[in-house]
Amino acid sequence: MREGEGMRSVAEIRGFVRSRSRRPRNWTDLYSTGLGLAVVAAMLSQPAFTLLAAITRQADPSRMGAGVALVMLAGAGFLAAARAIGPVTLPPADAVWLLISPLDRRAVLRGPSGVLLAVSAVAGMVLGVGLLAVLGTPDHTGVRLAAAMLLGVATATGGMAAAVLAQASQTWNTWAGPAIAVTAALAVAVALLGSGAGRRLLTAAASAPPAAGAVLAATAAALAGLLVRRAWRALERIPARTLLDASAGRGRAAGAAVAVEPGSLTWSAEDAHWRGRALRSRRWPALPAPMALAWQDWRRLGRRPGRLAVLSATAALPALVARTGGGVLEGMTAPAAAPGLDAVPGLDAAPGLLGVSLTVGLMLVGGLAAAAAGTSGARRDGDNPALARLLGVDPRRVLAARALLPGLLGGAWLVAVLAGLTVTGALPAGPWWPLGAAAAPALAAGALRMARRRPVDHAMPVIDTPMGAMPTGVIAWALTGADLVVLGCLPLAAALLFQPAAPGGLLAAQVLLGTAVLSISVLREGRRRRDPL
Repeated sequence: MREGEGMRSVAEIRGFVRSRSRRPRNWTDLYSTGLGLAVVAAMLSQPAFTLLAAITRQADPSRMGAGVALVMLAGAGFLAAARAIGPVTLPPADAVWLLISPLDRRAVLRGPSGVLLAVSAVAGMVLGVGLLAVLGTPDHTGVRLAAAMLLGVATATGGMAAAVLAQASQTWNTWAGPAIAVTAALAVAVALLGSGAGRRLLTAAASAPPAAGAVLAATAAALAGLLVRRAWRALERIPARTLLDASAGRGRAAGAAVAVEPGSLTWSAEDAHWRGRALRSRRWPALPAPMALAWQDWRRLGRRPGRLAVLSATAALPALVARTGGGVLEGMTAPAAAPGLDAVPGLDAAPGLLGVSLTVGLMLVGGLAAAAAGTSGARRDGDNPALARLLGVDPRRVLAARALLPGLLGGAWLVAVLAGLTVTGALPAGPWWPLGAAAAPALAAGALRMARRRPVDHAMPVIDTPMGAMPTGVIAWALTGADLVVLGCLPLAAALLFQPAAPGGLLAAQVLLGTAVLSISVLREGRRRRDPL
């Protein structure tokens, strides 16, 4: 079947299905869609103009390295997310009825491919504007903006085309993962060089003539065009099983979004990772009963070294964010330097406090995410409490044993973050890293509480706000676990906000509070098991 005939056949089938739908589309649907797009454009116009006005400045050379590294990491994360999704997917109905039919494969995948191209173009424009905001525009703002956006679009579309080729070819798939890892490693290298010997190179790149940027963007666009053309030809070679699996994941994601059940997404991703894998059996070590039950989390994490590598790499993000914001986290004790603000105490320290607050929030969220990587066993116990009771082991001892791995992961992540902030000069010299180890029990308590939380309670009331309806059930579900982390890490947050010369008192308070939070959480687990109602 020729390509044109295949496309006409697919168009006829889709038209037939639409004609037999419950209600055909009319001008009201088009008006609603157009009005929604206009409202979104109006909401985004002011931030866009503000961002474009902010890039017309001379950039600070001390922030360029970290900023460029963040842009590179954002691009690598975009490609990694695309690979995790598919990237080529179909609606479940099309995957079942059209994909395995004799219709032309490229004609069936034409619509999803266009969506991928549009998403890549938008993401590329955002990356291009972000890169220009980091490098600054000393002159010829329009030319530099166009070149940066073209470079970003070419990079994003080329990367998406490479992801499609990886979906169609095992050879490309073998190289896709290492390529993303190399990009992340280069981002770290740029961040390190940007604070030292490589600062001159970044300054020279920022002040390069606009013609050089235009040539670079045109070259990247040409290469991206070749990759897109090759990816279009490779659509017909994507295995049907790969597309069916990706489409099934898309269906589960759509169902979770409709039912407002975010927890099912992580379960589906976890099951998709282990499905079809041949695992080598090993002898179970001789351990006490509670630790033997918790050992499955250690074994599961050991079989996923890539997750450990990602957790280790993300420990550099707070330092990069701090370098981008100025390089120094100024607490409330920082001396005032802005004249004319003496009448309003604390006003001159607002930018520094904002940076510290953002860094503390990023640290707590990252520490909780790192600790949650070792809570799969606790989550399965929460989903099936009857099976956990049949094991005949004290639930408090089991929960205490399961807290070891999350505490180790979260504490080690925070130790690495605080050490990185100290080495880069964002924090003053001092023993900051013990605070991360002291926060490990609080992170473990929050991660275990998050793993054992119940599904979203849609029976809870909905609060009307000026921003729209706020379902309290979703908010309560999202805050479950994070509340213990915030409560248990208050001394850590206070130490970073006030930055005392001798943080020994706050360190002791962090040890006591974190241990108390974890102990109370374990004791309440035993009471909940005895009285499940």
